[in-house]
Amino acid sequence: MKAKEIRTMDDAAINKELHELLREQFNLRMQRATGQLANNARMRTVRRDIARIRTTIGERKRKDGAV
Repeated sequence: MKAKEIRTMDDAAINKELHELLREQFNLRMQRATGQLANNARMRTVRRDIARIRTTIGERKRKDGAV
């Protein structure tokens, strides 16, 4: 997911996407621990997408003066 796509989403959609990615990250960690993870690169992609979303949330908070 690109940062540009995230910035066009509303707050509810961003929070939903973040929740889904955190759940997927958990599932990938469990698969890795049990030796069932087929695509190691997906861990990195999910982690970076989470970081992009959290960065966008932080930017919005600073922009609104909430911080």
